[in-house]
Amino acid sequence: MTTEERRAEVLRRLQAATQPLTGTRLSRELGVSRQIIVGDVSILRAEGQKIFATPRGYIMPEDEPSQQKVTLVCQHSAEDMEAELNAIVDNGGAVLDVIVEHPVYGPLKSDLLLESRRDIKNFLTKMKKCQANPLLVVTGGVHIHTVRVPDEEALTAIRQELQALGILVNIA
Repeated sequence: MTTEERRAEVLRRLQAATQPLTGTRLSRELGVSRQIIVGDVSILRAEGQKIFATPRGYIMPEDEPSQQKVTLVCQHSAEDMEAELNAIVDNGGAVLDVIVEHPVYGPLKSDLLLESRRDIKNFLTKMKKCQANPLLVVTGGVHIHTVRVPDEEALTAIRQELQALGILVNIA
C-alpha cells in the first residue's frame, strides 16, 4: 500500500466510524507505526479534513443541524474540573473543546468531545495517569469551552448550574 493509499484508507475509516478510532488501532490494522498514523492525520488536517483528536481517539464529527454550538467562559481551579464537566453533560450538553489564551503563544485549543460521565471519567483518569496539568493552569483558571446543546432549555440548565457552582464567568 502506498502512502497516498494508506492516507485515503485512514480517511475512509474515519468517515465511516461512529465512534472514535485510536491511532494504535489504525496502526495495527494498517500495519504501520502509530507515529505514521499521527503524521497521516496531521497531513489530512492540513489538507482541510475536519479530524478531531480526542482522549478516546480520532473522529470526524457529523454536523447536527438540530443542535447548536455555544461558547462558555469559565473560571475555576483544577479541582473543580470534574464538577464543571459533569454539569455540562448532565444537562444535555457535550464539551467539544477547551481554549485558553496563552500570554506568549496566543490561543491554545484542545479537542475534548466529552459527551457523558464515562467520557469525563476516562479523560480525568488519563490526565492523572499522565500527570498532565489542565490548560486552565496557564490562565489562572480562565478558559473557554465550545459546547454542543440540543436546545435552549439545555443551555439554560447548563448556565444555571455552572453559575450556581461559581464557575460561569458573566460577560457584560
